[in-house]
Amino acid sequence: MKHQIDGDFGLPECGDTIRHALREDVGWADITSLFTVPEDAAATAVITAKEPGVVAGLGVAAAVFEAVDSDIAFLASLEEGAVFESGAALCTVAGRARSLLSGERVALNFLQRLSGIATLTRAFVDRIGGSDARIVDTRKTAPGLRALEKYAVRVGGGFNHRMGLFDAVLIKENHISAAGGIAAAVAAAYQRASHVVTVTVECRTLDQVRQAVEADVDIVLLDNMSPDTMREAVETYPDVSMEASGGVSLDNVADIAATGVRIISVGALTHSSRALDLSMILSLQHAG
Repeated sequence: MKHQIDGDFGLPECGDTIRHALREDVGWADITSLFTVPEDAAATAVITAKEPGVVAGLGVAAAVFEAVDSDIAFLASLEEGAVFESGAALCTVAGRARSLLSGERVALNFLQRLSGIATLTRAFVDRIGGSDARIVDTRKTAPGLRALEKYAVRVGGGFNHRMGLFDAVLIKENHISAAGGIAAAVAAAYQRASHVVTVTVECRTLDQVRQAVEADVDIVLLDNMSPDTMREAVETYPDVSMEASGGVSLDNVADIAATGVRIISVGALTHSSRALDLSMILSLQHAG
């Protein structure tokens, strides 16, 4: 199997995810291809874009075809993370026609979804160009696809928030209520957390921000605050890391970045991105 290796974005291991997707789609056999396509037919197929975007998931698509048939040749036409226009060729695959057809839908599903996430992420990153803020993702991902979706965010120029509940402390409204207040929750977290684990507190009011700062948290999360309120929080505590979250859109992200927050978390990157419109067109290879 010949294919382009992904760059510095850190493509996660996705073999189990691909195998599950193929079992779900192909089952015991692709009966349409089995019944209608000659066994010895060879073909070349090109995956092309029907709209502009940012490509992500070429390595995943290559791995899908490899899982179907290790004799398929995969050649990427673009580098991962490249911007493309409508009509651009993203990659070419060649091999047994039946194998190409059996892998088509699963490869496109991954490539369309991941490219959609990368494209939306790049749009957010471009909107805050020139600021010191970072666009980061959230845990609002499709079940089973978190590592790949967060990978696509990186390809689009964004950054990853915590991967799950296990790698950082994020104290939210329900934790505060259950613990008996912000100070108590933060104290309990620091008592048990490793020194390398960050502690963030979600705050909805400036008074909660004050309590979190007095508790010496690592990051204060400004939840669903107006830009004016965010700016006041940042100006009042200039040495505290502030994160904006909740209600972030392409329409308001530049205003949020202008408040001075350093982190802007956007759930929409993964939960509301639209799959890009891509297609695969196959051509038979004729002997002689």
